[in-house]
Amino acid sequence: MKLFCSQLRQELTVMARNGEQLLLLVFIPVLLLVFFSRTDFLPISEQDNIDFLMPGVLALAIMSTAMVSLGIATGFERGYGVLRRLGTTPLGTGRLVAAKVSAVLVIELTQFAILIGVGLWLDWRPTEMSLPVILATMVLGSAAFAGIGLILAGRLRAEVNLAAQNGLYLVLLLLGGILLPTEELPNGLKDFADLLPSTLLGDLLRDSFAGENAATNNLAILAVWAVATCGLAALCFRWSD
Repeated sequence: MKLFCSQLRQELTVMARNGEQLLLLVFIPVLLLVFFSRTDFLPISEQDNIDFLMPGVLALAIMSTAMVSLGIATGFERGYGVLRRLGTTPLGTGRLVAAKVSAVLVIELTQFAILIGVGLWLDWRPTEMSLPVILATMVLGSAAFAGIGLILAGRLRAEVNLAAQNGLYLVLLLLGGILLPTEELPNGLKDFADLLPSTLLGDLLRDSFAGENAATNNLAILAVWAVATCGLAALCFRWSD
């Protein structure tokens, strides 16, 4: 536990010092939320814009922080030899993954506070929120995307990892039901998109904020993603190239 807490503190310190990264993690989701809620670019009614967008942008914030930001930072840490030194300590890959996921959750709580404040300013009014489901969804989604990011960061060279993280981010952004409803996709592609962690995360958040019963199977599938990706990240992570 002492090793875990020490590594968690180190992860938070590194994230806090990277002001430009934190600014992007907040600025881009806020910009997307404000822009698309005030325009007619999306194939949904203006009245439903904010109700659809708000949970989607929260899901985007989780994906950006847990997968892209964490994955790219970890990839460069590995490429520069920072993690090689950690590999000689008793920390182990399991505690490393747990510390990084925990640090991501702390950052995301700040993101959620800011984005929800902006959403309320944009006249978003959630009804009958299911807080336990929202928290469970947030934790499972963060773990799933952190696992994906760490799998790539732990196996690819830093430059290749950078391209892979951004490419996967773009695919999930377009297909994951975040800004575009999956109902607008062709049938075959829709069936595939419905199983993506980004789609599951966005749908669960929308149901929870709308006071609807979250689909138990969606929560279960997201849990499978979380366990599988974090477990695989811990098993296949390499401390150096």
